[in-house]
Amino acid sequence: MASIVLKRTQQKMPLVGFGLWKVTKSTCADTVYDAIKAGYRLLDGAGDYGNEKEAGEGVRRAIADGLVKREDLFITSKLWNTFHARDHVKQITKMQLGLWGIDYFDLFLVHFPVALRYVDPSHRYPPEWFGDDGKVYLQNTPMHETWGAMEGLVDDGLTKNIGLSNCQGSLILDVLRYAKYEPQVLQVELHPYLAQEALVKLCKTFGIAVTAYSSFGPQSYVELGVDKGTPSLLKHNATSAVAKAHGRTEAQVLLRWATQRGIAVIPKSNDLGRLATNLDCNSFDLSESELAALSALNINLRLNDPADIDGRLAIFA
Repeated sequence: MASIVLKRTQQKMPLVGFGLWKVTKSTCADTVYDAIKAGYRLLDGAGDYGNEKEAGEGVRRAIADGLVKREDLFITSKLWNTFHARDHVKQITKMQLGLWGIDYFDLFLVHFPVALRYVDPSHRYPPEWFGDDGKVYLQNTPMHETWGAMEGLVDDGLTKNIGLSNCQGSLILDVLRYAKYEPQVLQVELHPYLAQEALVKLCKTFGIAVTAYSSFGPQSYVELGVDKGTPSLLKHNATSAVAKAHGRTEAQVLLRWATQRGIAVIPKSNDLGRLATNLDCNSFDLSESELAALSALNINLRLNDPADIDGRLAIFA
C-alpha cells in the first residue's frame, strides 16, 4: 500500500485513508468494518464527528474476525476547540481513546487553531461550536500552551504522532519556533477549487506531510446546504475528460490529482463499490498537462471556514 513516511517517527502513513466525517452513528460500525475489509488501513476520525465509539466497534469486530491487527491500522483523531487548555488536552484524549477502545492514536491533530470555552464532556459531547445559548464563546488559550500539551501526549504514549489541521503558514512557522516535537502532518481542505499550492510547498520544505480533506470539493457540502452554489467537480468537464481518457471515475481522478503529488487523501463512501474504486486511485498516473488542467480550476473556494459561523473565527483571513 502506498504510504508517506513521517519525518520524526519514520512511521508509514497510508496515502489513501477512510474519512469518518458525516458517517452516521447507526451505520458507522458496519461502514468501518467494510472499509477495513475493502483494504483501508487508515481511519480518520475526530471527537467532533460524534461517532468514535461506533468506529471503535467496527475496528474491534475487524480485529476479532482476523481481518487486521491493531498495529496494521493507522488511526487518526483530533482535539476539539473546547479542550485546548493544558489541563484538558490529556483528559479528553484519554476519553477519546476509551471511546475507540484503543490504547493509542497513530496521529492526533489540533482540529482548528481556535480555542473555545471549555464544555464538560459530561454536560455535552461533542460540544460543537456553540454554548447552550447558541452563541460562540472564545477562550484565551494560546497555541503554544496547546502544542506543549500535545507533546505531552507523545511522551505519555497516548499518540505516536501529532499534527495540525486547518492552519495556515504563519501559524505553522510559529509552532516550529518552539516545538519540541514538530508537527508531522497538516490536514487541510484541498481540491482543485482550493489548490493551496503555496501551503503545500511550505509543508514540503519542512518535511510536514499533507492530508487533503474534501477532495471532491462542494460534493461533501451539498447535503449541509453550504456548497456555495459551486458546480460539482465530479461533473466538471475538465475532470470528466481526464476520467474518460484513463477509463477511470471522476472521483479516482480527483484523488489521484492529490496522491500523485504526495498528498494523502481521506475519502468517504457508504457504497461498497466506491469504497474499492477510491482505494484503487493510485494504479494509474496523470500526465503533467492533466495535473495542470485540474490545478487550473483553482478559484480559492474555501467551503469549510469558521468565519461563516462567527466573524471572530476568521482564521483564514
